[in-house]
Amino acid sequence: MASKNTVMIQNLPLGGGNPVLVQSMTNTDTRDTAATLAQIRALAAAGCDLVRVSVYDAACAAAVRALVDGSPVPLVADIHFDHKLAIAAAENGIAKLRLNPGNVGGEANVRAVADCAKAHHIPIRIGVNSGSVEKDILAKYGGPMAEGLVESALRHAAMLERAGFSDIVLSMKASDVRLTIETYRLAAKRCDYPLHVGVTEAGLPGQGTVKSAIGIGALLADGIGDTIRVSLTGDPLPEAQAAWDILRALDLRRQGAQLIACPTCGRTRIDVAGIAARVEAELRDLTVPLKVAVMGCVVNGPGEAREADVGIAGGDGVGALFVKGQAPRRVEGDLAAILIAEARRIAAEKEREA
Repeated sequence: MASKNTVMIQNLPLGGGNPVLVQSMTNTDTRDTAATLAQIRALAAAGCDLVRVSVYDAACAAAVRALVDGSPVPLVADIHFDHKLAIAAAENGIAKLRLNPGNVGGEANVRAVADCAKAHHIPIRIGVNSGSVEKDILAKYGGPMAEGLVESALRHAAMLERAGFSDIVLSMKASDVRLTIETYRLAAKRCDYPLHVGVTEAGLPGQGTVKSAIGIGALLADGIGDTIRVSLTGDPLPEAQAAWDILRALDLRRQGAQLIACPTCGRTRIDVAGIAARVEAELRDLTVPLKVAVMGCVVNGPGEAREADVGIAGGDGVGALFVKGQAPRRVEGDLAAILIAEARRIAAEKEREA
């Protein structure tokens, strides 16, 4: 049920069945270009395909030029209320705009933004949140409801369409997971716009990660969603990691190592948690898809390890190293180091083949 429409964010296709894109947002002062660029680069290194920055005054809009010039990924400008900031960001090289046409001062201002975005080949995401739905829609439905969120988003989209602009992306987020899922399912039935999916204000890493994984994961499993953002309080880097974990779990993006590790029980004879943590940390830089298993006993261990690209099943002081398609090999010593070395060897082979 992927969106039928495709928009281009520079050279990145969004929608139309293309790979789901990962994004996050800086929380530095946008006017501090050094700090903001450092965070943009860190997010790109963590796997973000695009990064959003707040543009809330003229100084931010002016800083966009340096940010765009120094960024390894396309940037999105987050705009509220002042349509002139959207125009300035576009003229300074921003790749995408996020705004609500209904709060930038009327149809004339919407048309000015639309004309500028069209001239610069910049798509616009309409971002509707359950906490900012128009009063008449809230009154109509008796509060934040899926029907109201979708109606609000489509109302804003119609304003852009009337201005002759159609490179539109929609988001309709709520902090309530069930409402988020219901809203996006309804939107997917009613429109062909690409959908930016997320659970807004999900909270801190931990509970917020779980809420995001449930909401985003349920929608992606239904084929709904073209780009995702995991919204967590604090450092944005965990957002990128969580987003990739969701996509890997659903086999929607295969870049990097995916860890399979048993939960352990009384039969466990090796430090599964320690080995798994070390393997995950040391293989985080891999770019080719690779399933790596760390198993702790002889019950399910050999079978699970055998299905991975490479895996270890541990016993009393020894392990069996499994490489897909080959007979297991007895190994002793530092099992984590052995598994990491073998994983890197296989990854290097995959890179050469690619």
